Amino acid sequence: AAGRAARWFTQNFPGEVVLLDAPEPALTDFAAALRAASAPVPPVELEATSPDGYPVHGWVFRPEGEGPHPVLLMIHGGPFAAYGPSFFDEAQVYAGAGYAVVMCNPRGSAGYGQAHAKAIEKAFGDRDMVDVLAFLEHALATVPGLDPARVGVMGGSYGGYLSAWLIAHEHRFAAAIVERGYLDPSSFLGASDIGWFFPAACHGDAAAMVAQSPLALVGQVRTPTLVIHSEQDLRCPIGQAERYYAELKLRGVETELLVFPGENHELSRSGTPHHRRARFEHILAWWARHLPV
Repeated sequence: AAGRAARWFTQNFPGEVVLLDAPEPALTDFAAALRAASAPVPPVELEATSPDGYPVHGWVFRPEGEGPHPVLLMIHGGPFAAYGPSFFDEAQVYAGAGYAVVMCNPRGSAGYGQAHAKAIEKAFGDRDMVDVLAFLEHALATVPGLDPARVGVMGGSYGGYLSAWLIAHEHRFAAAIVERGYLDPSSFLGASDIGWFFPAACHGDAAAMVAQSPLALVGQVRTPTLVIHSEQDLRCPIGQAERYYAELKLRGVETELLVFPGENHELSRSGTPHHRRARFEHILAWWARHLPV
């Protein structure tokens, strides 16, 4: 009925309030200033096929121009979370800076049924890694203007986990960003506010936790890595980042540690505006050094 309002959004603009079944549905235009400052980059929706035949769904944000554009593989947190059909400031910022952004929902993600979500239970870094790489290869092969020789990887929380896991197994990436990372299941136990049950539920027994720990494989990393964390992160305590950074440093891997005071696990989503802006500035400076546009 006319008069009922709803929030409407797409990947091309943040949410607006609209009237349902009204001749003039739009009530708000909060995104007007954003559109005037920088036109959003529309995504290309893709479905790749993992080596075992499993479908992997996601999107590519391609900057203007023919390219070839450097590529950022972005990995979401969770793992029971998902990228979706809504405006994502991170993808828009990086695409606006000249990077092609590749992001998908591998097995372990939400939104594709229980079997999809539980597929990596007690097997982190297995099919999820395979799915992400399959989607990356499909994007590089099918989307014009992407440079397969210049690719970086980044992610936060579980996305930090899988980014750190990837650079321990793959040496193709020009650089990496591991943010608010879940990096060592064994030391996570009893330290995180998520609860004592989490590491065992995700990985299994103590031996499995070590086998699925990016920290245990840090000696295999050669990729330049920026480690970002928040001082008051209780979900992934800051010790996860400090230990990972120190181990990279001791092994001579190019690395930096960026810590935001007074912020928590939600920095990139609901942190103070000046810290959110500073975060983007540091991230873009890192990519400008290792993946110049």
